[in-house]
Amino acid sequence: MNIISLSRILAYWAEKQPHGIAVKHNEEYCTWLDIDKTTNRLARAYAALGVKENDFVTVGLPNSIEFFEACFAIWKLGATPQPVSAKLPVFERKQIIEVANASLVLGASPEEHPGFTVLEPGFLPDLLFGDDPLPEVIGRSYKAMTSGGSTGRPKLIVTTTPSEYDVDDDQFRFQQQGSVLIPGPLYHNGPFMWAMIAMFKGNQVTITTRFDAEQTLRIIQEEKIDTVYLVPTMMQRIWTLPKARRTSYDVSSLHTLWHLAAPCPKWLKEEFIDWLGASVILELYGGTEGIGGTKITGEEWLEHKGSVGKPNETCEIIILDEDGKELPTGGIGEIYIRPKTGQGSTYRYIGAEAKSIEGGFESLGDLGYLDKDGYLYLSDRLTDMILSGGANIYPAEVEAAIDSLKGVRSSAVIGLPDEDLGNIVHAIVDIADEVVTEEELLSHLAERLVRYKIPRSIEFVSKPLRDDAGKVRRGSLLKERT
Repeated sequence: MNIISLSRILAYWAEKQPHGIAVKHNEEYCTWLDIDKTTNRLARAYAALGVKENDFVTVGLPNSIEFFEACFAIWKLGATPQPVSAKLPVFERKQIIEVANASLVLGASPEEHPGFTVLEPGFLPDLLFGDDPLPEVIGRSYKAMTSGGSTGRPKLIVTTTPSEYDVDDDQFRFQQQGSVLIPGPLYHNGPFMWAMIAMFKGNQVTITTRFDAEQTLRIIQEEKIDTVYLVPTMMQRIWTLPKARRTSYDVSSLHTLWHLAAPCPKWLKEEFIDWLGASVILELYGGTEGIGGTKITGEEWLEHKGSVGKPNETCEIIILDEDGKELPTGGIGEIYIRPKTGQGSTYRYIGAEAKSIEGGFESLGDLGYLDKDGYLYLSDRLTDMILSGGANIYPAEVEAAIDSLKGVRSSAVIGLPDEDLGNIVHAIVDIADEVVTEEELLSHLAERLVRYKIPRSIEFVSKPLRDDAGKVRRGSLLKERT
């Protein structure tokens, strides 16, 4: 073990590789020595504005080198970065910073948040602040992510993991001093964790402003990327590139392709395994709360197609029906997870209460089942399930069938109110520039879905339905259509 505080970790790597690239974004980059010195000065500027140990600092900056500088400066004060989207409406950001009682807000206009200390994007500390090392400090929590609450108000998910890291840990199969690509939005938990842990291990981290399929392949080739973080939406956009263009890039440097955040269609995963090799593909399932989850290699997946893996060694998983009774093997129900260290040992909420049952098991709101070997399979989000004519229909299953048709870029399935059935299945299908007919799609689905799951209505659009984190806002789509 080699545990280093996050207030010292840049200096640790700067000593080993001072002129190596730490972060690269488009044509800009910073070296390890640069970012260590810059964040020393920035931390002193934040401290002068009142940031103290264990404070929350809201980081509303876009993907950029500045985002990394802000987070490491916060860690150097023992405070906790609390990332939010740079495009967040003022009303929503106001709710979040009030819940967090943030001592500093980055990436907004001061007039938008009276009563709070706010710095606009591009803030540069006065050169009078020194860039020499600060006293070492380890904060209680290294991150506080944001999520929607059941009351309509946001909640913070504050990790109990302190701001330190074992640089010899290989949990995420990162190399040391390698090259990692994160093309997702850094305010989401997955991209944030993967990007930061990559840096904790001394890797060059390349980020993009937004996801672009061909740019991703070009970066893998040019930067000799060994580890990349993707979500299934990104994988599908890469796969729909013309084959000649996709295969023209050299991706042989890839050691690990992580995918998570959303269910991956079986056909798409099989294509990536055939293309890159089963040993390269790794999938993870879990929540921001860190109460537990699963992991599965490509080799395992070929033996358990569709699974997201076995519960990891830190947790237990059970499947319960609507009455709270544990279901037998193969029974679809709500997934409950309990960390072996006990409930409340991995996170705390601010602004919400955990959905838990007796024994300390908690739900992340997902439905699924376990097979006879203990492998977990996801069905859908509990809140997304459509009840139609007394039957439970899971949008993710219908979307996977739709997305497997050539020419479809993405889809979203929602339940529209119906006097007779309660709800009918409505499919919104993004076909970009392709030509796909309703008749062709229905014929395709008839071969893959039981009749009652086939959409009663289909709407074609030409814009992506999922964001770069692989998320789809079904609630907003439903509201626009009712």
